[in-house]
Amino acid sequence: MHYDCLIVGSGHGGAQAATSLRQNGFQGSIGILSEDRDPPYERPPLSKDYLLGGKTFDRILIRPAEFWTSRSIDLLLGHEVVKVHAKEKQVLCADGATYSYGYLIWSAGGRPRRMSCPGHDLQGIHAVRTRSDVDRLVKDLASAEGVVVVGGGYIGLEAAAALTKLGKTVTVVEAMNRVLARVAAEPLSRFYEREHRDHGVEIRLETGVDKFVGSEGRLTGVLLKDGVTLPADIAIVGIGIVPCVEPLIEAGASGENGLDVDEHCRTSLPDVFAVGDCARVKSAHGLRIESVQNAHDQATAVAKTLCGELTPYSATPWFWSNQYDLRLQTVGLSAGFDRTVVRGDPNTRSFSIVYLREGAVIALDCINSVRDYVEGRMLVERRARVSPDVLANNSIRLKSLALA
Repeated sequence: MHYDCLIVGSGHGGAQAATSLRQNGFQGSIGILSEDRDPPYERPPLSKDYLLGGKTFDRILIRPAEFWTSRSIDLLLGHEVVKVHAKEKQVLCADGATYSYGYLIWSAGGRPRRMSCPGHDLQGIHAVRTRSDVDRLVKDLASAEGVVVVGGGYIGLEAAAALTKLGKTVTVVEAMNRVLARVAAEPLSRFYEREHRDHGVEIRLETGVDKFVGSEGRLTGVLLKDGVTLPADIAIVGIGIVPCVEPLIEAGASGENGLDVDEHCRTSLPDVFAVGDCARVKSAHGLRIESVQNAHDQATAVAKTLCGELTPYSATPWFWSNQYDLRLQTVGLSAGFDRTVVRGDPNTRSFSIVYLREGAVIALDCINSVRDYVEGRMLVERRARVSPDVLANNSIRLKSLALA
């Protein structure tokens, strides 16, 4: 079957690409091809509201089912793409189905990075990436008490916060010397460590998993590299993702740890674009940006380009995380920062961290501080140069600094 635009991946990027194509007047045929068997749904609630039962699946759908049919967008679900023939403009699926395309938008995201230590295949070890992942986890949680979360990133910490609300005994294991070490400055890491401990979560730093221990094929404990064995009915592994890009790399696309794309999200293959978690953007310091905003905005830019309005991707990245009654809002990319400034008192549980590089504001992390987040965006977009002493003065509005 042929599609004028074939989209691989039904996450936020894929759904937005199809939606934006129609909104911008694309008249050709559109298909969304996905390994997932469910229609496009929101991913962030999986580790929070959906896990806790606060939202049913129909409430996290990106669009109702009738939306796709009314826009003549075909959902081709339950098909794993295994090969791309770039010259022939064809996509081959594991079940033998073949689709041809005029344009290909690759929005396949990534798969959870798996553990390879002994016992990694025991029952009771989970990832949090798809609805089916969380459904299996919820089923297991019914009879579980002790949970070990491997990885102190946002997914791991959000899962830990949710599980404490379910009355579970939770331990977070992080190989580095602080949580969030890869994405945030130390003051934010230490703040979250205190918060989780105050809520009863045990945090073990600078150690990893030596092996998973089990009985009759099911997890019973986690042996750490420091020799401690943690009893566990369930383990949640949140150590990042591996971008799903193998078919395109084999087809000749350029990329390492993702697909290299230009400012228009074009890959090195003709008429092939990439958006979302699997796209490595040169203008973003060669980073893959794993956020809903990034996938959404890249998909919108590609759709406009395919509709005749050449649109580079230039959005300011933003991100959020909800844990307990804390709402973190991040704007900008802190990678490469050389100085941080703390605005406000972390003990009040409402403060911000400003990231600087060579004197310019490049990012903010704002905890329960919506005003700083909204006003700080202007500082980031303008790469404003402001004295650290002034930034630290919480009585001075960031808006006034941006306008100045």
